[in-house]
Amino acid sequence: MKVLMIFDQIQAGMGGKERSDLSLGGKKGAIGSVPMIEPHLKDVDGEVIACLYCGNDYFKENEEEATKKMTAMVEKLNPDVVICGPAYNYKGYAYMCAVIGKDLNEKTNIPVVAAMSKENEDIILKYKDALKIVKMPKKGGIGLNESLNNICILARKMFDKEDIEELAKKICY
Repeated sequence: MKVLMIFDQIQAGMGGKERSDLSLGGKKGAIGSVPMIEPHLKDVDGEVIACLYCGNDYFKENEEEATKKMTAMVEKLNPDVVICGPAYNYKGYAYMCAVIGKDLNEKTNIPVVAAMSKENEDIILKYKDALKIVKMPKKGGIGLNESLNNICILARKMFDKEDIEELAKKICY
């Protein structure tokens, strides 16, 4: 299963809050925080083929253009699954994950999984019917390994076109 990750500047390893103006970019292979999810992906025969990233402020200021370009880049790279996140409790990143995930769901046939913590309640309420959003702890919270595992299991089941409704009731918002 070929996986494409969507990251903000922090998870991409491109800097902290001071780099929130980082423009849209991408790299083939694994970057940033991919090593954290890789063991869970291996359990479901998944591999990260590419990572796309964008600074939170850049995305907010260029939302329409950035979303359009990111969707086009995903289509060109043609992964089996897209994982937006994990966004933890980072509001800007969670918003970017939700907007891009929704756009990908509407314009492609590529399964999309997003992940964020309950601290992003307003975003979750607005987007939970448009895409699958896996529950996860806030940064530093307990339960991260379980959440990463759930993201990968859901991604695999979506890729295999299995019925995910019961699983989604347990692990998604």
